[in-house]
Amino acid sequence: MKPHRIRMTHNLVLNYGLYKKMEIFRPQLLTDKQMTMFHTDDYIDFLRKVTPDNQFQYLRELNRYNLDVDCPVFDGLFRYCQTYAGGSVGGAYRLNRRTSDICINWSGGLHHAKKGEASGFCYVNDIVLAILELLKYHARVLYIDIDIHHGDGVEEAFYTTDRVMCVSFHKYGDYFPGTGGVNDTGIKEGKNYSINFPLRAGIDDESFAMIFKSVLSKVMETYRPNAIVLQCGADSLTGDRLGCFNLTLAGHGAAVEFMASYNLPMLVLGGGGYTVRNVARCWANETAIVLGNKLPDEIPFNEYYEYYAPDFRLQLTPSNMENLNSRRELERTTLQIYQTLSQVSFAPSVQYSTKIPDSVSALLEERQEAQRDMQDPDIRQSIYDLDHEIADDREFYEDDHDQDNVNGMKTSDPATVPR
Repeated sequence: MKPHRIRMTHNLVLNYGLYKKMEIFRPQLLTDKQMTMFHTDDYIDFLRKVTPDNQFQYLRELNRYNLDVDCPVFDGLFRYCQTYAGGSVGGAYRLNRRTSDICINWSGGLHHAKKGEASGFCYVNDIVLAILELLKYHARVLYIDIDIHHGDGVEEAFYTTDRVMCVSFHKYGDYFPGTGGVNDTGIKEGKNYSINFPLRAGIDDESFAMIFKSVLSKVMETYRPNAIVLQCGADSLTGDRLGCFNLTLAGHGAAVEFMASYNLPMLVLGGGGYTVRNVARCWANETAIVLGNKLPDEIPFNEYYEYYAPDFRLQLTPSNMENLNSRRELERTTLQIYQTLSQVSFAPSVQYSTKIPDSVSALLEERQEAQRDMQDPDIRQSIYDLDHEIADDREFYEDDHDQDNVNGMKTSDPATVPR
């Protein structure tokens, strides 16, 4: 999870010339208050104050918040969390303001972090925070996770609401985090809005494309989301140090291309990935996909060129590992998911709308309706703090700030004002 992965990805994006077709945006760092829109106050306070030098004064807290071998304390920990979470929330903010159709934050996608503890290399759940931002303007948000690990932290956060549908394709069984069975479909108002496709080792491009397109076609037809968040963890690629799937860039990227074809506001995030040269290959390729480009197979010379020896090629060759997912078993799971989706009502909770409201009064009406229908008090409180949000939105519309500062979001933006 070291930032070196992002440096290598950035270098490929630069040297392939992709940056020329993109707008580069530097959002502000997330504040403590913004992080506590999901996380507990005491957990965020601990992340802010703990350092490698003083951590032994907090042995009880280290155990309580699960900061151990998988999630160690390191220099700049809190700044790191502020940075990657700020990128995801900043992307969601731009999608809400319609200043972008697709936003990418490859440093985000840390899907295991829980409300009050770290987990699986993840400290602050930027995905949940970004979805909460999207829910201010969108009635329904679809979250898709193609990391090899189950997106348990995101699913847990929205397990009782129908405002967010979580769809995860992951290795299941004796594998971290051990959650995400096909029968785990949500509870209360969120019943049937968590979709899990458990997989065995060795899934290949053909099998993955078949199940992904089948399931997501049905999800889009049934749920009809207003916005999409796609977590593109690269540990599902062939040859990953911690993974056991056999996907190439073609199979992994096909999922991104398929979702981009729906032309909905989409936030694309990173995630896991532990063979760094393949992570950079993957995310550079998927940057090109959302731009509608096809990259040449020969990797251009760049600062990390030697990492791609001996062939210096972009594309990956699958290994000869056995695909333990039989076609019959995949079809059986797909049918079971179809049955779950058949119980989903069109336009749950909030009246369906394909547009962001153009006036503050319409936005207020939409939020009040959503608040009446929301049953879970934690999610309701996180999503709707009407006094502050409507005041911020009224200021936004009255001032008519349609031009975002490329060096950071306006201080009056709902995404950055402490609540």
